[in-house]
Amino acid sequence: MIPSPAELSYFLEVAHTLNISRAAERLGISQPTLSIAIQRLESNLGLALLVRTKSGVKLTHAGRKLSHQVQGLMREWERIQNEALKDEDELRGRYTIGCHPSVALYALPLFLPKLMRENPELQIRLTHDLSRKITEDVISFKIDFGLVVNPWEHPDLVIKPLVRDEVKVWTGPQGNSLNDPSSGHAVLMCDPDLAQTQSLLQQLQKKGRRFQRILHSPNLEVIAVLVAEGQGVGILPGRVAGRIPSMKLKPLPDSPKFIDKHCLIFRADAQKSRASRSIARFIEAEFKSVRP
Repeated sequence: MIPSPAELSYFLEVAHTLNISRAAERLGISQPTLSIAIQRLESNLGLALLVRTKSGVKLTHAGRKLSHQVQGLMREWERIQNEALKDEDELRGRYTIGCHPSVALYALPLFLPKLMRENPELQIRLTHDLSRKITEDVISFKIDFGLVVNPWEHPDLVIKPLVRDEVKVWTGPQGNSLNDPSSGHAVLMCDPDLAQTQSLLQQLQKKGRRFQRILHSPNLEVIAVLVAEGQGVGILPGRVAGRIPSMKLKPLPDSPKFIDKHCLIFRADAQKSRASRSIARFIEAEFKSVRP
């Protein structure tokens, strides 16, 4: 059986005073309680640690050896405690931030460079996936913070709204048969795994908009480039469509829209240290400083 911290600290006090009564007084416990704790420690180790004398106790060879080892253990424990307290007071440690790749391209530059620059001992790991997968990973403790779009309510989640966006059908600067829905040859490009895409496809169908072909791509930036080159129209968030102004993308006239809510999410019960709470406040503050 592994000795308890109390038993080891009791033993160190006896080793220091070499007197059971004085050690019990200094520890604030009764002498019988201390004697029983020492006996239990000796029993667990299978070794005699003390020799009783008329004036007190003496350490056996095993007792002296254990005393030195426990002192080293206590110093290491104090070091660990001090490191933990530093993590409480400073932004340091390892944290994982998850977000969709397209969200990452516009969102991370808003806060990550400053966060890393001002906190050199902070270690950040990035992971990218669909917002619903990021949300699941935050709930299951796999990710510390998520920058997600339209998160669902969950009793374990804290959801902090950051910015809004509009998903629309976008077209390029030069018109042609591929990006003209009335031509009969138009191509629509989209990511079919996004809920926004499904909503807009239904709205387009109700409006009577028909496309000869639909091109699927999970990369919204690739869709934006193809739209800019006149290869068709694309379902895109406004922040993706406008990220590179030189592409000159514009919403398709009478395009339906889907309102996106970009949020910071984290588990309240997982963010117990002052450092982790500070990171959440830092991200919120940086978004507020640039929010249109």
